[in-house]
Amino acid sequence: MAAAGAPDQGEVKLNFTLKELSLSGRSEEATPGSSSAVELRNKKLVCVEYPAMVTSVERMLETLGGEHTVTKTFSDPSRRLEMRFRPQDPFCHSMCGNRLLSSNLLLRVRRRARKKDPRDAQIQMDIVGIIGTTYKFQGMVDFQCLAVDSQGGKNTSLYDKIILRKAENQAFFERDVPYFLPPAIFSRLDSPVDYFYRPDAVQKLASSLPSRVSKNFIGLNRARRPHNAIFVSFVDPTVPTECLEAARVNWGRLCLKEQDLESEEKVKKMFESRPIWSRNALKANLNLHPEKLKLLLPVYAYYMVTGPWRSLWVRLGYDPRKSVESKQYQMLDFRIRVSSKYGCTPPNIPVKAKRSTLSYSLPTTLNKTAPPPASLMDIPAPEGPGTSRDPQPVSFQLKESAYMFREGMLPPHRQMFYQLCDLDVDSIREVINQNDGKEQTCDERDGWCVVGTTDKLRDIISTMVKKVVRAKKPEKQDRYPKRRRTGHLKYMVRDADLEGEEECDNKEDEEENEEDEFQPSEGSENEMETEILDYM
Repeated sequence: MAAAGAPDQGEVKLNFTLKELSLSGRSEEATPGSSSAVELRNKKLVCVEYPAMVTSVERMLETLGGEHTVTKTFSDPSRRLEMRFRPQDPFCHSMCGNRLLSSNLLLRVRRRARKKDPRDAQIQMDIVGIIGTTYKFQGMVDFQCLAVDSQGGKNTSLYDKIILRKAENQAFFERDVPYFLPPAIFSRLDSPVDYFYRPDAVQKLASSLPSRVSKNFIGLNRARRPHNAIFVSFVDPTVPTECLEAARVNWGRLCLKEQDLESEEKVKKMFESRPIWSRNALKANLNLHPEKLKLLLPVYAYYMVTGPWRSLWVRLGYDPRKSVESKQYQMLDFRIRVSSKYGCTPPNIPVKAKRSTLSYSLPTTLNKTAPPPASLMDIPAPEGPGTSRDPQPVSFQLKESAYMFREGMLPPHRQMFYQLCDLDVDSIREVINQNDGKEQTCDERDGWCVVGTTDKLRDIISTMVKKVVRAKKPEKQDRYPKRRRTGHLKYMVRDADLEGEEECDNKEDEEENEEDEFQPSEGSENEMETEILDYM
């Protein structure tokens, strides 16, 4: 292939020479080819190197999850393209294709030849588009399980016995079925690795280092993050008065701009006026990049892990367990009660969950070669007067609703960490201040408040949230068709007269759906645990 540099009126053309070769062993002469100049179209295409012979395009797309799934996968560069040879089989282990950059051309060739004289052939060529992304299936199609019962040399299918395809009665669940126990999890890798029983390099290095340095190695793959935060539990006898020297050095290495110095001074004044802050409250009062705030906080505060001030940042040298004034800074872990038991079901609450285990991705579906995020040194910080050509400054400041609660307000998330001083409701303040001047001991659960105050505050906020939801959605719940889960089959009960009969059955289904949706998922659902992992 040779490229020609003769553009005509904005068009780029390429010169192609295509020759047909004869197979060795044949006596007839090879049919000559032809040359032509084709237009280079700037049409972006995506190539999928399908690991099978394609006889039906519809069945091929079905194994990839359909056009919608392929489009959704392509929109996320960190995801791999999944393919299932048996898309109707829920036990089919998927094969994943790697997303690779490419610079290929899709060339369409048409050959017309005379029946009487095959050597008299005419070849037409045109470029369909440019392939910039290619998915290649380079892993093994391993760990395939079939739901069969093998006894007496015969294999009996179990799919109709263990998969719900329609609404079944109680007898379907009480009948005897042979055991079929597929593995709970498969390998995290789909490509073979030749390690020849050699010791892990990181583990060997950690064992050779001094004990103080070897603590920086967690597991086998990742070193400790050098953020140098100090963690304090409720049962610890003392609190730190000074930060670690490494924390000050790390922040000094990054504090290079005027805006960073202003943010540092503002954080210092904030902790002087108020000794305890939540991370969301700091973000709502600061316009600082989260990664920089992560390095600045350990310089002026330590992190409480347990007790009534857990997940909060406390000023260095300040012990809230010895000061009654710290009662107003205690933390309230509030979660919106989503269940028919409390009169609120997920479709009727206009508050989305932060994360859900329903969107959990297997390790093999993530692309390990995705581009890494930009470093802290690459974070832009606009300085000086801007012009019309300058880009709009990025704001990292959160809204007030991220840490404050007032009457008539809906929380932005279904789980919120509120400080008692940020609950601007008269009835809540009365409950908090009911023992003012009579505080004697600091309880690990309720702090300086009366025992049981935490539960009362949650009930008050839940009642207020319920009123706001009903005011925003006055429509009755029975106006919407109920959705009932039965295995992989979902159907709608459309008859309004049957809703009363189905209410008892749907109540258990809704509670079960709630449990499935809000189970913590490996440290990502719990916001406090996620914050701790940022420093470890």
